[in-house]
Amino acid sequence: MRITMIGSGYVGLVSGACFADFGHDVICVDKDEGKIAALEAGRMPIYEPGLEALVATNVAAGRLTFTTDLAASVAGADAIFIAVGTPSRRGDGHADLSYVFAATEEIAAAVTGPTVVVTKSTVPVGTGDKVEAILREKRPDVAVAVVSNPEFLREGAAIGDFKRPDRIVIGTDDEAARKVMRGVYRPLYLNESPILFTGRRTSELIKYAANAFLATKITFINEIADLCEAVGANVQDVSRGIGLDNRIGAKFLHAGPGYGGSCFPKDTLALLKTAEDFESPVHIVEAVVKVNDSRKRAMGRKVLHALGDSPKGKTVALLGLTFKPNTDDMRDAPSIAIAQALRDAGVTVRAYDPEGIEPARRMMPELTYCKDAYEAAAGADAVVIVTEWDAFRALDLPKLASIMTAPVLVDLRNVYRRDDVEGAGFAYTAVGR
Repeated sequence: MRITMIGSGYVGLVSGACFADFGHDVICVDKDEGKIAALEAGRMPIYEPGLEALVATNVAAGRLTFTTDLAASVAGADAIFIAVGTPSRRGDGHADLSYVFAATEEIAAAVTGPTVVVTKSTVPVGTGDKVEAILREKRPDVAVAVVSNPEFLREGAAIGDFKRPDRIVIGTDDEAARKVMRGVYRPLYLNESPILFTGRRTSELIKYAANAFLATKITFINEIADLCEAVGANVQDVSRGIGLDNRIGAKFLHAGPGYGGSCFPKDTLALLKTAEDFESPVHIVEAVVKVNDSRKRAMGRKVLHALGDSPKGKTVALLGLTFKPNTDDMRDAPSIAIAQALRDAGVTVRAYDPEGIEPARRMMPELTYCKDAYEAAAGADAVVIVTEWDAFRALDLPKLASIMTAPVLVDLRNVYRRDDVEGAGFAYTAVGR
């Protein structure tokens, strides 16, 4: 099939490359000439394990191309995916749909025959109706069906998630569009990936509901971690004890410094605004957003407490800056609030991240950035594990302690066992245990 992917960011590029790997002919479109030039030269605009090789393979096979020419790409396409950004709108938290509607206007001007327009971007309930209205108004002469097909990709594991999905959600009541979408995802038939056909509004809400539920699990276990510290319990054991219940499940029950990234913060906020608009409040999600916002700053205070009564003038090494491992995404990363809390208290912050230094430097130029964990720790009064990169799971603890001014380890991801850390000469602080 001939597929056009409008937007070559995280979702568009990963989806386009995977569709091409399925055997479809895919054109990825983006207005950013620099990004398209980089992609044509084999340089990825994001870090995602395996993506560079996947793109190179399919470009070489002639199944994947890049362009800034939307009109030429749309003409004759079987399916046109809209995968542009929907950031939180400044001032009110609503999803900014301007890029979605701008793409829709351009599609309307360029379509030459029957096609399916698919919203892959995360959009609030009712967005598909507005996209359809624009297309019908601009091009009443062309049969265009509008479908919702939300993405469920985890940064750092996106290719595997796309090729081996838990489910594929497709929102449409148009039988011809269903046929096209079955063809798009036919290569996953052997994987027996379940395809859930729903109404378009239902599909749009599934995405937000899923992310809000996962954010709730994270926030729940973080609050339980605080209770564990207060009563002398171990949150890891509590998490395992409840996670073994199949009704609950073990995933997203790892206590830490709070959630961040490109999805959970903006999607929970957008869901709140949608609920508010429809006068159907979601108080649980409202509490989740509030607790998570305060959680990050609280982790900064936790580090300050570990430094003792006089943290001013001391030095802290932050290990891990991105919101999670295997990505270079700094959006709403807990490290930002933690670093700010430390600097507000007069602490010098040295930092290292395997992939996130350059994006972090643009956001926090006042930090000192280092080439590895040991350079960051040299002369420091405390080391803080903020992101659980594999590179931080087997640190040489005796060596680390020997190069520090005061060997204090604050483990915000519970990577290490207390006995191992204290045996290496550290004072140890963890989360919920």
